[in-house]
Order: sequence, then structure tokens, then C-alpha cells
Amino acid sequence: MTTTTNGDLRSGQTSGLGHIMPTGVDTSHGPILYLEDIGVSFDGFRALNKLTLTIETGELRCIIGPNGAGKTTMMDVITGKTRPDEGTAYFGQTIDLTRLTEPEIAHAGIGRKFQKPTVFENLTVVENLELAMKTDKRVRASLRAKLSGDDLARIGENLELIRLESEAGRLAGVLSHGQKQWLEIGMLLMQEPKLLLLDEPAAGMTDHETARTAELFLKLAGSHTLVVVEHDMDFIAAIASTVTVLHEGSVLAEGTLDEVKGNDRVIEVYLGR
Repeated sequence: MTTTTNGDLRSGQTSGLGHIMPTGVDTSHGPILYLEDIGVSFDGFRALNKLTLTIETGELRCIIGPNGAGKTTMMDVITGKTRPDEGTAYFGQTIDLTRLTEPEIAHAGIGRKFQKPTVFENLTVVENLELAMKTDKRVRASLRAKLSGDDLARIGENLELIRLESEAGRLAGVLSHGQKQWLEIGMLLMQEPKLLLLDEPAAGMTDHETARTAELFLKLAGSHTLVVVEHDMDFIAAIASTVTVLHEGSVLAEGTLDEVKGNDRVIEVYLGR
């Protein structure tokens, strides 16, 4: 399911928690995402344990780790789905993620893609992209007439980027699994996020689709910041410069893929001999 903005909250308006929404993410003097000593517990289970993580602007970071390591909970904290019991979470220099709701965080510029693609299967590829850029629920038949030239240009650019130009008029429901994944990424891009959280994007893809997805992510890096949670080590090898390994809610190791693959603790708890 794609995280979208609900309502039409503008910068400078009062949020649902009674404070003023920031006017934009400030990354002029530091990272785009900063988590420090984040702790989350569920019924006595410590899902995150003093998790500290820094993501630089334009970076493509891969997050790996065994099941239960805290990867999903980390993304839940970043997107506001889960409130941490302790710690600090900042988007840029000024946006305190622990004070915002899920829609406010999406509006601020964080988009999330879950593992299973969720698109409007009875609509065409273009109509899916059109709907993704809307914050109100207009009648579908009137969408195209209300789009500006800039809107149409953005749709065309994203169609080219996700390589679905030839599928623009097809119903999303008949696309392959990989094409649906690309379409959902395109829907996220229509919202112009600064940070993309992507949960196992290569799962279920053919080798060809996986290779094209790697190419897409490498194109997006720089203009966007990507945090990719993945188990496919070949896919990670194709895209990663820095890999973070989570274990029992904390960072176990961080470095290049070769460095973490050679880490004895990582081998013990995740990779195996």
C-alpha cells in the first residue's frame, strides 16, 4: 500500500497535533534522516533498542537483517505509524517526526512502499498516476480535464522513468508483478517525496525485472534519498554503497556489502557460513 497524503494540509498550517507544519525539509547542514536512541516495545518485547541511524541526502541505503530485527518497526517510526517510547527522529534539521501524524509526514516528503504492490487495478496506468497526485477525491472522468500542462509533463516523465510508456493505456490489473511494483513507485514519485522507504521491492520479480528495478533505483538516487529493506543479496550488490545490518532492534554492523558480509557477527546471526 502506498502512503499518500490525506486532506490538503499546506505548509504553515496548523497540524492535527496543534503545531505549525514546517515549510520544507532543511538538509543544508546535515543528513535528511536522523534517528537517535529510538526505543519501541510491544507487550514487553523490545522491537527497537536504542536504534541510531543517519541517512545522508541523496543516499541509497540498504537495510538488511534477520526476521524480527526491527526493520519494519523502524519504517513504522519514520512514517508515524508507531510512536517511539524514547529517542529522537528528525527529517532534515527541523522536522520532528515524533510530533507529526502519518499524513503530515507524507506531506512533509516521506513516501513508503510496502512489499505487496497496491495499485488501482481497474484503472489504467495513467489514471493511477493521475490519482496519486491528487489530495482530494475528484470524479475520475474529470481528472484529465483538470490537469495542467505541468501535471501532464510530470506524468510523462514518470512513465518514461518507470518504463511503462507503452503500457500507459492498459489496465493496471493486467500488468506483471514487476510492472505493478514500478507503477506503485511511479505513484509515489508523483507526490514528489524527498525520502523513499521501499520494503523488499525485488520480492517476486523475475531476474530481468530485478535488474530493471536496480537500474531505476540507481537513477533515482541523488535526486531522491532511498532506504531499501531487502533480503535479495544479489539485488543489494547491484545497488548498495552502504549497507546497515539490524539485529534485535539495534545496528549490528554498517559498511560496504563486502565489509558486512565479512563481519563474523553478521555471518553468525544472518548470513550463515
